[in-house]
Amino acid sequence: MKQYNVTGMSCAACSARVEKAVSQVPGVTACSVNLLTNSMGVEGTASDEAVIQAVREAGYGAAPKGAESAAAKPEEDALQDRETPVLKRRLIWSVGFLLVLLYFSMGHMMWGWPLPPFFDGNHVAMGLTQLLLTVIIMVINQKFFISGFRSLWHRAPNMDALVALGATAAFVYSTYALFAMTGAQVRGDMDAVMEYMMEFYFESAAMILTLITVGKMLEARSKGKTTDALKSLMKLAPKTAVVLRNGVETEAAIDAVQPGDLFVVRPGESIPVDGVVVEGSSAVNEAALTGESIPADKAPGDSVSAATLNQSGFLTCRATRVGQDTTLSQIIRMVSDAAATKAPIAKVADKVSGVFVPAVIAIAVVTTLVWLLAGQTFGFALARGISVLVISCPCALGLATPVAIMVGNGVGAKNGILFKTAVSLEEAGKAAVVALDKTGTITAGQPRVTDLLPAGAVTEEQLLRLAVALEQKSEHPLASAILDYGRAHGVEAPQVTEFEALPGNGLTARLEGKVLCGGNLGFISGRAQVPDTLRVKAETLAEEGKTPLYFGLDGVLLGIIAVADVMKEDSPAAIRQLQNMGIRVVMLTGDNERTARAIGRQAGVDEVIAGVLPDGKEAVIRRLKARGKVAMVGDGINDAPALTRADIGIAIGAGADVAIDAADVVLVKSRLSDVPAAIRLSRAALRNIHENLFWAFFYNALGIPLAAGVFIPLLGWQLNPMFGAAAMSLSSFCVVTNALRLNLLRIHDSKHDHKIKHKKEKQAMTKTMHIEGIMCGHCEARVKKALEALDAVETAEVSHVTGTAVVTLRTPVADDVLKQAVEAQDYQVVSIQ
Repeated sequence: MKQYNVTGMSCAACSARVEKAVSQVPGVTACSVNLLTNSMGVEGTASDEAVIQAVREAGYGAAPKGAESAAAKPEEDALQDRETPVLKRRLIWSVGFLLVLLYFSMGHMMWGWPLPPFFDGNHVAMGLTQLLLTVIIMVINQKFFISGFRSLWHRAPNMDALVALGATAAFVYSTYALFAMTGAQVRGDMDAVMEYMMEFYFESAAMILTLITVGKMLEARSKGKTTDALKSLMKLAPKTAVVLRNGVETEAAIDAVQPGDLFVVRPGESIPVDGVVVEGSSAVNEAALTGESIPADKAPGDSVSAATLNQSGFLTCRATRVGQDTTLSQIIRMVSDAAATKAPIAKVADKVSGVFVPAVIAIAVVTTLVWLLAGQTFGFALARGISVLVISCPCALGLATPVAIMVGNGVGAKNGILFKTAVSLEEAGKAAVVALDKTGTITAGQPRVTDLLPAGAVTEEQLLRLAVALEQKSEHPLASAILDYGRAHGVEAPQVTEFEALPGNGLTARLEGKVLCGGNLGFISGRAQVPDTLRVKAETLAEEGKTPLYFGLDGVLLGIIAVADVMKEDSPAAIRQLQNMGIRVVMLTGDNERTARAIGRQAGVDEVIAGVLPDGKEAVIRRLKARGKVAMVGDGINDAPALTRADIGIAIGAGADVAIDAADVVLVKSRLSDVPAAIRLSRAALRNIHENLFWAFFYNALGIPLAAGVFIPLLGWQLNPMFGAAAMSLSSFCVVTNALRLNLLRIHDSKHDHKIKHKKEKQAMTKTMHIEGIMCGHCEARVKKALEALDAVETAEVSHVTGTAVVTLRTPVADDVLKQAVEAQDYQVVSIQ
């Protein structure tokens, strides 16, 4: 997506006009304009020149992001609040002259406030003074007239056109009344003079411009706050780094650091670029990127990220990712790109905004004509028309969605949750099913020792020491778990000789002339006697999803060490939170049915789908989508197709880059508890958007009839144009302020969670098949794959322990079809129930 800065936009009608113009450029496949950040995202093959020309022909300006200054940071430059200071100066001058004008027009005439003797009885001088002060205020706020009349010229009227027309109408009519009054004074007709003086609307024209400027300034300040999170991220980036050049410390600009360079970081300094610790150890505060307040310990070999704070030790690191490739830069880019996209719910407001201003102008004209036909004076009818023009506010409609999206993205970024697009922020909260990959998502993804069961008179220390001695030459993942456990407990293991690894079975070696062996039950049974009591305990461990490893020495069993991919501490609580939100939680794993069900029970998931091969996850997600919107959470390369297939793909940040690229949401902290937090934030943002849209539609639906005078015959309600302008100026401010409330959201607080109604699930049809010949996990996977390849089958849960396959059907299917699918894999179907 190419991004551009757009100038000259003042309301939703402007952004709709730009979007429509650019969408018609040949080669543009998608275009979204963000009024909040004055930016535009364009997809397709169209050249920059063609896009910019289309924007200019629509009456606005555009430039590619970053084109203004190669040295400046384009994102930070684009988000700089230039609008508020300008509006503040305009407002101060406008208010100054308006107070003087009000003193003449209302203070003297209504309350008899004193004036210089020159004005005594000189009504023409009074009128000319009001005209002059109004002209000054109109010049100060000339931007409304330039933008408004230019939009009329391009036949795409915007909010400024409404303000310009309202103020111009009031000024022109007041000027006419002034000249008519002058003629009456020359004729000596004092009754006519007083009558015409009552027709002056100079203060209304000036007040309209000033009040709209008040609203614009409040809106600009609030809009500036919506990007605070993004701006604070940008400010975190260090400007320099201390690099080692030929062994000498040299301070260099951050842009001069290259991958492979060595750099040093002292306590209290920020880490300048992403890298790997080469020397030293320290505690690093990563709260800026992850929101985690507890510092992370770093030692040689550990990775560090730019903008994190070194708290205690002296670190020497090697740069791995610099410039736009650092984690911080990627986070900034994700949040910025999300702001440049448009949520589906915004399309309704965009369609209304596109026709809103012309419709309001037409209503104002009709209102004026109706009151004239009803016998009212031209001044009264004009006041009603002006009120319609100035109370109508397309800005509230246009800002309703983008401000909530921007604030929501900022809140997510501060908590380590990155939504890549506005669509993903809107859709995440609608998930009915969350599918969790087991390894690395529910579990830590690193096997660890969980139990030590020594046999006979053997102690735990002896069992562990001899197990470490045997495993220290093995490269198997389970061996590393035992070695890590041994190191953590200070075990000093003896060296073995004649080490031999028997693939799929176990290990053997010699220790002081004795045969030391280790492996699974089948391997150890031929080398040592395993007591029944230990067999039962081992069976229990296996039921819990753990892998029992047996060790023996010279024909004598030493004991059992159980190893498992342990569950993350926050996984069960996170899954309960998802369920409390009314979401069905499904676990996907390639493990056999027994191990998967054991882990599923510990985690508390609603459904376990075991034996899923890497290429089968995408097919499972496709079937789950029949139950509603599906969010897939994964971290591995093999999860990428499933993340893409799901309605919302959520990648664990510590996982593979391919998975992160395929996902819609990235969890920087790699914590499962951030999944319900992301859904909670999405629901809050969507609720906020609904509130904003309701306010915007309700305001205009009530305000326009009130301004037009519909309630005058019924209730006697009459709206002065000045109050209409005040209401208009506050409407956008209210919408933006409401969106800022999202900053107060505690996304990890589950107290206010509630279940939402999803599409009603159909009652599942199941059949149980009794099958002979299923002997192992591989057999389970073959049968499962064969059954789930049938269109009518939603899931198949196969167990070699019970010799059954429980088939959940999407549509009715004949038993013969199921039987043929299984028997084609060389297994015998005994019965189907």
